[in-house]
Amino acid sequence: MSAHQEPRREFEYRRTDFEAIRRKLYQCAGISMADSKQQLVYSRIARRLRVLGLASFSDYLDFLQQHDEELEQFINALTTNLTAFFREAHHFDTLAQYLRQHAAPGRRFQLWCAAASTGEEPYSMAIAALEALGDNPPVSIHATDIDSRVLAQAAGASYPIERVKEIGSQRLKRFFLKGTGKNAGRVKVRREVRQLVRFSQLNLLAPGWPLEPPYDLIFCRNVMIYFDKPTQARLLDRMVPLLAPGGLYIAGHSESFSHVSKRIRLVGKTTYQVADGSAA
Repeated sequence: MSAHQEPRREFEYRRTDFEAIRRKLYQCAGISMADSKQQLVYSRIARRLRVLGLASFSDYLDFLQQHDEELEQFINALTTNLTAFFREAHHFDTLAQYLRQHAAPGRRFQLWCAAASTGEEPYSMAIAALEALGDNPPVSIHATDIDSRVLAQAAGASYPIERVKEIGSQRLKRFFLKGTGKNAGRVKVRREVRQLVRFSQLNLLAPGWPLEPPYDLIFCRNVMIYFDKPTQARLLDRMVPLLAPGGLYIAGHSESFSHVSKRIRLVGKTTYQVADGSAA
């Protein structure tokens, strides 16, 4: 086979199939799939063809059109869930500082984690709250994600020990239980952390969001990069009014919104507040 030939594939997969899948993903989840993701789409969706016993991607697209229940599996297959405990650690320092600065008798804090993935981010938020305010902090964290599969993993709160090796021995001892027997090599998030977090499925493009604002902080990190600029602007226009006065919107390290929305202004490293005169 020459260096320029396409590799033989198990399933028929044409450029038009990729384009149709890309349109469908944008239509139902707002995610813009780059041209470079053609092979990724093949490998992810091929798994669904094997499960369903289908012979080609065009067969799968027909199936998707006729079976609404497959849409969730379709989205789950194509969403990327890269995460880690205390990823971009400065954001959790910002969270702890905010909580300590605004703590007062009777004061409760509501936080929203808009891309919970397998749970590392919201549990890191909960740990930061415990470290900042002590036991039973007056903090509630609503953690959402479009992918029902990763939310189930998040709710289980059990991780391979390799996933926590970077967080430090003190945190590991205080906030995690070491597995034994059949759970050897794994850790489980302690109950005092888990009780601060509740998980639910949410598509950011859905017309209604089952949320309970206002939120003191919104963590929406490394999500907007999957949306085009008009979608980013629409989402920010919906999210920013959910912030409490003085609340913070936390973005990912590769995201910048200065040219997307005039509703927010940069106040720290990928940290935003409602711009003056833009409150709801």
